[in-house]
Amino acid sequence: MIRTIQSAVLAGCCVGIAGFGYLAEKSIVGAVLFSFGLLTVVHYALRLYTGTAGFIKKNEVGQLALILVCNVVGCLIVALLARCSPMPLQETAQGIMEGRLAAGPVRCGLLAIGCGFIMTTTITFARQGKYLPLLVGVPLFINCGFPHCVADSFYCLCTPVDFLAARAGEILPFFLCIMLGNFVGCNLYRWTQWPLPKE
Repeated sequence: MIRTIQSAVLAGCCVGIAGFGYLAEKSIVGAVLFSFGLLTVVHYALRLYTGTAGFIKKNEVGQLALILVCNVVGCLIVALLARCSPMPLQETAQGIMEGRLAAGPVRCGLLAIGCGFIMTTTITFARQGKYLPLLVGVPLFINCGFPHCVADSFYCLCTPVDFLAARAGEILPFFLCIMLGNFVGCNLYRWTQWPLPKE
């Protein structure tokens, strides 16, 4: 349990650092740099929600919820660090969240399926030592605007406090929808009974 918590918090930190880089350079370059976070998660076998959801067993659903909570804690740690930066990270994060909230929770939840599908695919390849799909897949889901529940929690935590307070009622259902959408996308292989490549 302790190892799972430590691993999941560190995974959240990795995604937070990747998100920090994207906020600093919100372009295709920043999207490619975001891959660093996922590469680190895979290399150290850390517990990330979207890297675990497609491989979780039925009796481990509670553990998946713990992983997500700890991922958000890791994002919070880096988000607090981001507030020390002289770069306009808070404004950029607010712009991302305003776009997400304007689209609505249902639409974002459906789009999040694409992110989950990409994540399970790239993680499957990476576990075989094939990292190119990960380097391509991460910029792909970012460029497509497919929400990633852990990355979006980092962006949300980076926004100005007054924005968080004013939009809290919208943020919770949005987050729940993209979390569910990511889960569905991560499990498309299994639910359609497509055999995953052997590790």
